[in-house]
Amino acid sequence: MVRAPIIDAHGHLTFGGCDVVSLAEQFGTPLMLLDEQAVRQRCQEYRQALESRLPSVRVLYAGKAFLCKGMCRIIDAEGLSLDVVSGGELATAVAAGFPMNRVWFHGNNKSEAELRAGIAHRIARFVIDSTDEIERLDALATEAGVRVDVQIRVTPGIKPSTHSYIQTGQIDSKFGFSVGNGLALDAVRRVQAAPSLCLRGIHCHIGSQIHEIASYGAEVAALVDFLVLVKDSVGWVPEELNLGGGLGIAYLPHDQPPTVDAYASLLACALHEHWPRLGGPLPVVMVEPGRSIVGEAGITVYAIDTVKDIPGVRIYASVDGGMTDNMRVALYQARYHGILANRAAERPTQKVSIAGKCCETGDMIAWDLALPPVRRGDLLAVFSTGAYHYAMASNYNRLPRLPVVLVSGGEARLLIRRETYEDVLALDEMPSHL
Repeated sequence: MVRAPIIDAHGHLTFGGCDVVSLAEQFGTPLMLLDEQAVRQRCQEYRQALESRLPSVRVLYAGKAFLCKGMCRIIDAEGLSLDVVSGGELATAVAAGFPMNRVWFHGNNKSEAELRAGIAHRIARFVIDSTDEIERLDALATEAGVRVDVQIRVTPGIKPSTHSYIQTGQIDSKFGFSVGNGLALDAVRRVQAAPSLCLRGIHCHIGSQIHEIASYGAEVAALVDFLVLVKDSVGWVPEELNLGGGLGIAYLPHDQPPTVDAYASLLACALHEHWPRLGGPLPVVMVEPGRSIVGEAGITVYAIDTVKDIPGVRIYASVDGGMTDNMRVALYQARYHGILANRAAERPTQKVSIAGKCCETGDMIAWDLALPPVRRGDLLAVFSTGAYHYAMASNYNRLPRLPVVLVSGGEARLLIRRETYEDVLALDEMPSHL
């Protein structure tokens, strides 16, 4: 569940040992805060839970959840590898000095430039997603005079209980090769025949924000079924099995997502049960958590600027951010919990819907949030915003993106600065005839 807020003697919310009201005064709003110790603790939980149950494990942080140079340094220090899905994420890792031999490159449509960059930087693995990519990557690797290690992404037909936009393991998906129609087996054959590709393993990711961990047991069973077919057909057994990520987190007080320990236990049990059908030792097992590492470690702080009471209908409180820093409400109908950071000890007595400032009816932060009577100037803290918030932020309505501040032990350090109007305008060009 969402962790209980820590409130100081002034009735202010604290986060990472810092007074959130003071941070809002120092850095302005809207403002994203990231608890460094919470991120590090989660990294350690994943490693300890899996390494204590399986002989060979690698935890990859899914950079798409939230990535910047400082985040790369944290996950490097915690011994995690990194999953990138674009040239921009790879460039971030390079700029941070992240070890390239711990970088996995995903994506359903890697450009030639991105493939070349991955080859040039000698990344650990490409995760191949299409027949076109097999051909392109093999040709580029041959041109560079190198042999690159790859995994093949497959879709086993698992459809977990989550929003349809973040289900990725079903047959009808833009990702990977389908197991059921023979495309995945054909991909194995094609990669094995490619002179400049070395097939190391199989990858599968069934979706995001998953609370029913039994889905992961079904994933393992389905993958082993497929790999038995592969072994019988071409005599190949993978040395690496990448099971993806997707473990859910708490967005609302009553949410009770699975623990990392329960997740690790289920994976280990499923592997010990099913892998013997292939013979030999267990493979190197990989997982790719993203949201579950940074999601609950982040909060976003807004200033309430306008309160509009529509009698008998709804109270709207409009804040100085919106869908530019939180697309998930408009995109997934996501729901959030929050409190007034400057009046955190006060009892909630009304329901308030939090509206963003963008010129869209769908620009909402939260519906029917229980709060004390809100006033202009109050500070709203929204919980569990560490993942897929800043990462999906935009300049819609030409709004500058918010800063990200790393907090730990009562100290606050700027991780990403606030954009200015000059930043927003920086890429504009004025054609000479205008």
